[in-house]
Amino acid sequence: MRTSVLLFLTFSWLASLSFAENEGLSDALEGTPPILGCWFWHESEFEPEGYRPYLDLIAEKSPFDILTTSLRVKDRELVDPETRSQVKEAVEYARSLGVGIALDLDVRLARGGFREKFPDEQQWMIRLRDVQLDELGRGEISIESAYLSDHYTHRTTPYIPLSGRVERIFLFERGPGGVLPGTVHEIDRKDCEVVAEGTDEVSIRVDLGKNYAGKTLCLAAGFEHFTPAVFAPHLLEYQEGLLELYGDLPLAGACKDEWGFPPDFKGCPDKNDYWYSTYRAEAYREEMDGRDLIRDFLLMTYGEEGKEAERVKAINHFMRMSYRRNGEIETQFYRATKKVFGQDALVATHPTWYPFPGVQEFKKNGLDWWIAKRDLAQTDESTPYSVRTSLAKKWGSRIWCNMYYSEDPEDYVREMWRGALSGGRINYHPPWPTTQTGSLMAGQKAVLGSDRMRGEVRVRLLDFISDTPLDCPVAVIFGHAAAMNWSHANYAETGVALADGFWRSGRPADLIPSSEIWNGSLRMGEDGRLRYGPQSYDVAVLINPEFEPAETIPFLEGFSSERTTIFLLGDRTMDFEGHPTERLSQSWPKDRIVGSKEEALEEGLKRLREMGVASQSPATEVLKDFGYESAAPSRHGMARLIDGTHLFIHGEKSASGDRVASVFQVDGHEFQADFEGVLGVRFDNEGQVVALAAGGLKSFRSNNLTLALDKRLDFALKRNQRGEIEGIYYNESEAPPKEMEDLGGRWTWKQFPRTLATRPIKP
Repeated sequence: MRTSVLLFLTFSWLASLSFAENEGLSDALEGTPPILGCWFWHESEFEPEGYRPYLDLIAEKSPFDILTTSLRVKDRELVDPETRSQVKEAVEYARSLGVGIALDLDVRLARGGFREKFPDEQQWMIRLRDVQLDELGRGEISIESAYLSDHYTHRTTPYIPLSGRVERIFLFERGPGGVLPGTVHEIDRKDCEVVAEGTDEVSIRVDLGKNYAGKTLCLAAGFEHFTPAVFAPHLLEYQEGLLELYGDLPLAGACKDEWGFPPDFKGCPDKNDYWYSTYRAEAYREEMDGRDLIRDFLLMTYGEEGKEAERVKAINHFMRMSYRRNGEIETQFYRATKKVFGQDALVATHPTWYPFPGVQEFKKNGLDWWIAKRDLAQTDESTPYSVRTSLAKKWGSRIWCNMYYSEDPEDYVREMWRGALSGGRINYHPPWPTTQTGSLMAGQKAVLGSDRMRGEVRVRLLDFISDTPLDCPVAVIFGHAAAMNWSHANYAETGVALADGFWRSGRPADLIPSSEIWNGSLRMGEDGRLRYGPQSYDVAVLINPEFEPAETIPFLEGFSSERTTIFLLGDRTMDFEGHPTERLSQSWPKDRIVGSKEEALEEGLKRLREMGVASQSPATEVLKDFGYESAAPSRHGMARLIDGTHLFIHGEKSASGDRVASVFQVDGHEFQADFEGVLGVRFDNEGQVVALAAGGLKSFRSNNLTLALDKRLDFALKRNQRGEIEGIYYNESEAPPKEMEDLGGRWTWKQFPRTLATRPIKP
């Protein structure tokens, strides 16, 4: 049967254009996000040309544009000449295959070099432990050091303790409300027996007499660890120096992964371990009008009767310092990467470590995810979808990208199609652990099965027709200060459950910390609606605003009569400094105060219905990992992007996409389509198709465009700002299909599995 292409006069702008030969990437392709894969170097990569097998596999079987590449090898650092030489060879070989390398240039991969240059700038931990003295005033405390490790160190030297010392010794009396007022005294070490003071243990013994019976002895022991101090004065200089060391290599970008203090997988539930350095203590002293940080650790841990407000203030400032300093380090890395490798360089990977905005992240980085600057929003593992979409708005990223791994290669299919329905993509980490696949190489080869990569390529066609992320009509704003302050009843409440409720109801919600108000990112738009990057919100819920800085409240109160309906859940009775304030609820519109998450969800959905906000497909599945649960999209349904592009995703049965032939409705416009897995379409105000992407398209019919193809085709087209067609198609041969010639315009040919565009690489 002859292929037919019928273009009505209302679509005449298509017919007026002529077909152009493929002359390289069109302007539209230049901004298309890359497809990312991971590469982890082990001993085999350091063999002569040991990098070739993995790169050959990627070039032959994958559509990956860039490999985020990191060392996972014993006794090698980035500063070693042998490392740099081997990386240089690998980068040049990868470039010859059309694959870019974004190299992990984090200082944690050069800790030995940092210590050699700046031996006095290692990270310290202060550990507080106590004992009640016996009837004779005797007591002993022994504190062991912590051996800490993470993904950067599990094949090399961990963040081992290097030394230990007695920092301070306190004596006090305890009551039901904490330390009794006026009872804290310090004991000089000469009045104690220091039993041990070394790398593994710090111990003391006291014999103070009967007058001290029943009192509490507290030892603050300090342990130095093998990693740069976060507040080290030379850290930023060293970080930029690593980038410059590799600056003459043709890298596609640089990576900094899960930055922050060394990990605490439980988040220190007893709140008696603190990351410390003399530099941090000095910064704290300056911010807190001369207060002593180690003395305030005692206040933060135990509380002191009559000093509740001081405790609130101390915790707030201590945690905000973590947030700001880690954000500063991330931002400097971003800017230095652009400076060294050019503005087109990719800054990867994700700031998320423990993939949930909870207690583990508070201690590691102050929950700095929203100020860890990136061009492409990046997360990992089971990070809640409300966070993924929120970060896409923050960084103006058309998609979010989640570094994903699983033991089972089949799980990647589920992650891919879930992401397609929620505006996201995968950074492909090889299967881990390797119990099923045997090795990282074999695991990645299994993931790169043709059906999976066909599905990936089809999903990526959507990136060509839209540069906006998922439309989320709801913002859930959680009080950042209160969430991280363990003196408050709502400690660790970050609003994920409420955001999940909206997702499950077909109204996706962005999760945003109130600190985004502090820094001006969450603001009022010109249309009177709450705005975050490209996203305007119809409904917002402010959760737990206790301890909010003064500048937050007038901003939110200013929305009381505006176009975004903001509900209040919780209250504010104290400011950031611990001062009592008038209750925020006293000035909030009474009909916008809710008493529970359930009521907030009910009232928010009611308001959306009143405003006529259309629903999207509900999130019917569950993310469950690392001890947390959150809502997840299914593998089929409909979603809407901010620019009005509608996505129809079907990936339940086939990795490459399920075959669908049906009639659809978009904003009152009816069309028929026969496709596989993916279809994205956008209409203008007159109901004309201005963008179309489809996997395995066989036919499409709307009121102004009809396509009937002899052979199924993966392709996408859109009209650019000059009114010209930009298009891309996958075909066995470069010769354009007849239907593409009939459409006219400028087309780019791709041969599966190669993808839309290799990132610009520094020559």
